[in-house]
Amino acid sequence: MHRIALSTARAPVAAAAAAAYYGSRPREAACDPQLVPHPERHDRRGELLFGVPKKGRLHEKIVGMLKGAGLEYKREARLDIAHCRDLPVSLVFLPAADIATYVGEGDVDMGITGEDIIAESEVDVIELMRLGMGKCRLSVQAPAGSTQDPRQLAGKRVVTSFPVLTKKYFAGLETGAETKVKCISGSVEASCGLGLADGIVDLVETGTTMRAAGLEEVSVIMHTETVLIANPHSHHKELIELLRKRISGFITASRYMMVTYNVPRHLLHVARQITPGKKSPSIQPLEDEAWVAVSALVEKSKAATIMDSLEAAGATDILLSAIHSSRMGD
Repeated sequence: MHRIALSTARAPVAAAAAAAYYGSRPREAACDPQLVPHPERHDRRGELLFGVPKKGRLHEKIVGMLKGAGLEYKREARLDIAHCRDLPVSLVFLPAADIATYVGEGDVDMGITGEDIIAESEVDVIELMRLGMGKCRLSVQAPAGSTQDPRQLAGKRVVTSFPVLTKKYFAGLETGAETKVKCISGSVEASCGLGLADGIVDLVETGTTMRAAGLEEVSVIMHTETVLIANPHSHHKELIELLRKRISGFITASRYMMVTYNVPRHLLHVARQITPGKKSPSIQPLEDEAWVAVSALVEKSKAATIMDSLEAAGATDILLSAIHSSRMGD
């Protein structure tokens, strides 16, 4: 794990959800039924608060990952807080763009968000692990054929949902007038077509939306993916580490399968090259001393090909098993 620390002023945080959770009811929370605590809830201020995206393209995948890691909960209607059954953990469902700020300011102990949002929010958090989802890049884009170098857009109109990162990027390219960065919350790709911008800075995953808007990528500001983060000053360090291990184990289980097979001892060196495992395969002698049994983790995407290769190498009784969860050494 490593720590992300950015030194400039932090973005303001709306702490209504956490305040409501702790029993304080500011005017904003009192007016929003989603932020008002359930009247039957007892004091839970000793629990770890875990910020989770409340919607978006990765919401269902993240919720499935948390349940696979053993975080069982029931989310009541119209409430954005759900208490886990077997752990002193409460999930707080928040806008994805706010989670980094909530974690950095200590309103929640840990959370799941994108590296781009962390950089944009300019907060001090610990990155516990990458989750292998939501991979994309933040890039400078312009109408196709209009711009070959991002310096051509310096001093011009640029629309984005990432004003902090955009201003920093173009500040290093400017030789004259300051770039006119305008922040909007959505449909950034339409700005050039509407005549509102000379270029944009936006996230690109496959590039389909970018090309459909008549744009092309000029340069990449940063690559990003979804990460698990924590507040460096949280008092729940042991529980945070437990959750990290659980999530890591589930991710490993979702990517790998266990293959077991028997192979003649004199062909073991060939079989080991096919199934080296994550660290090393497990090898056990059989009653027939000329044979051994081998177990190894294999990537799901390569499992069928590996079985073919093992059979061709002389292995028999080849079995492939799903893994529901795991605990692996770092």
